[in-house]
Amino acid sequence: MYDKFADLLVEELQINRDDITMDAELSNDLGINSIELADLVMICEEKFGITIEDDDIRKFTTVGDVVAYLESLND
Repeated sequence: MYDKFADLLVEELQINRDDITMDAELSNDLGINSIELADLVMICEEKFGITIEDDDIRKFTTVGDVVAYLESLND
């Protein structure tokens, strides 16, 4: 799931692949703003056929947070 999500960050937000780690903070390290995060959530929902609740989005601080969340939905 990490690789799929990292690919999305590179393709959709033009983030340098070398900057993407499980510990990278979406906002502070990768520079993702709230609008980009909302777009990313919609892309993930479409690509993975899931629904991400608004309350859950607020918990996304790092790449690892998002990856763990996506993995939990695919269990």
